[in-house]
Amino acid sequence: MQQGQMAYDRAITVFSPDGRLFQVEYAREAVKKGSTAMGIRFKNGVVLLSDKRVRSRLVEQNSLEKIQLIDDNVATVTSGLVADARVLIDFARIGAQQEKITYGSLVNIENLVKRIADQMQQYTQYGGVRPYGVSMIIAGTDSLGARLFDCDPAGTINEYKAAAIGIGKDAVTAFLEKEYKDDMSESQAVSLGIKALKSSVEDPAEFKAPEVATITSGNKIKIFTKEEVEKYLP
Repeated sequence: MQQGQMAYDRAITVFSPDGRLFQVEYAREAVKKGSTAMGIRFKNGVVLLSDKRVRSRLVEQNSLEKIQLIDDNVATVTSGLVADARVLIDFARIGAQQEKITYGSLVNIENLVKRIADQMQQYTQYGGVRPYGVSMIIAGTDSLGARLFDCDPAGTINEYKAAAIGIGKDAVTAFLEKEYKDDMSESQAVSLGIKALKSSVEDPAEFKAPEVATITSGNKIKIFTKEEVEKYLP
């Protein structure tokens, strides 16, 4: 820790002289320790993928669900503190239902993403709380087509063609910048995503079948079975 930093990292509401909020930066570091997750937009939908890390052979693998449904045509994959993610996912589900009650349907996913981002941003400006230690990739289809957003602990949102979070973010992003193509099919996007995830693993021999889900226009989310995923493994 740099000299003088301690005076500014004990309260979320205090900026350092160079304009930094250290507690937010620490929350981003927590995200970097989480499992690699990503999303890729293809021709008529979007695919979400997550590397399933099993830290112990005693853990029931079916209990580790990184991809979570928010609404019939909206899902999220997260990286960071699992408990924080659970709270935000519950918040998002309520927001989606309120949007549907008000407008009859979830017309624009961006409105929901902004509500989630606002919730995360509020926890960066009040004393007695800490930022959410989680990043979320939120994807789905709406009246504008396939959409893919990411939201970080500061409440910053961006829309992407492809995005990654977690420990392997840099490696996956570098891979996607070289290999991503517009107007890919669903199978091409799934195959590309699995290859990108594998590129972020230090020992490719230890790479296991990731969690995969797709959402296409006019259809509900499809969660791939282990057998379906294994067909795409290189």
